[in-house]
Amino acid sequence: MIAWGRQAAVVTLSVVLAAGLITSFLIGPADIAPGRLLAGLFGAADPTANIIAQEIRLPRTILAAAIGAALGLSGAVLQGFLRNPLAEPAILGVSASAALGAVIALYYGLMAVFPLALPVFAVTGAFIAAFAVHALAGREASMLTLILAGVAINSLAGSLVALALNLAPNPHAALEIAFWLLGSLTDRSMVHLWLSLPFIVVGIGVLLMTGRGLDALSLGERSARSMGINLGRLQGLVIIGTAAAVGASVAVAGVIGFVGLVVPHLLRPFTGHEPSRLLPVSALGGAVALTVADICVRLVPTPGELKLGVLTGIVGAPFFLALLMKTRTELR
Repeated sequence: MIAWGRQAAVVTLSVVLAAGLITSFLIGPADIAPGRLLAGLFGAADPTANIIAQEIRLPRTILAAAIGAALGLSGAVLQGFLRNPLAEPAILGVSASAALGAVIALYYGLMAVFPLALPVFAVTGAFIAAFAVHALAGREASMLTLILAGVAINSLAGSLVALALNLAPNPHAALEIAFWLLGSLTDRSMVHLWLSLPFIVVGIGVLLMTGRGLDALSLGERSARSMGINLGRLQGLVIIGTAAAVGASVAVAGVIGFVGLVVPHLLRPFTGHEPSRLLPVSALGGAVALTVADICVRLVPTPGELKLGVLTGIVGAPFFLALLMKTRTELR
């Protein structure tokens, strides 16, 4: 039954993702006929349609799917590795540290000198956090030690971001930082896509390599070691994969929460509790979730475009509270 459920979930998600990608490409503030947009995708339309199709709609559509896949997969991996149903990418401090790197670039106005400063600093911040967590926890650290190290890094990065907001040299700088932290894919270009996509793809590839180890770890650390699983190597793969995938995602889209928490829980009933079966489906589900969310922020009638991170927070927070209550009830 689970195998059939997994196949049905994959087929359904694939169809929804294909429809979502097409819809995401076709809608936007510029009222352009679908035929012109499709022609513009191949450079066969007028200059305006060509630019909108190739430099605005296409990168935004691809980034939504890629970032969603990275967040959904990393959430599933961390929940399996930490054996904690409430785990998500932020638990290792990667998201907050990537945000801190981007905030430094915004705070000092480095983009005026180097246009790619924001994504470069964000990715750098994510990797620094990953190595810091790895160093603090130790190669053979327990899951609790790893979580505590991540919480410490997350708290420090969050405090430094708050300090930057507090000491912003002018209201415009503070507003720019605050808006970026809300998360959005508005005005992302092919430059952002080519800068972040290699890191996201590599990170997803590394995280998918953890499936066998996570299956063994679900039986306990001692059992995993007896099955030949090197927990230190597994921990390294989880941290580096999460840093690459999530760090690059935050670099171009800002902080987008709850996708990594919600998606694995929604799909686990269809795949069973074996992480190796859940991981690829969570990546697909994350891509669907963020693509649909990005479509919704363009359709909601607001004076300015609704921020993507705000929408995922509104949807994800009630789910998190319900999950927390369920977990609390099961532990009684």
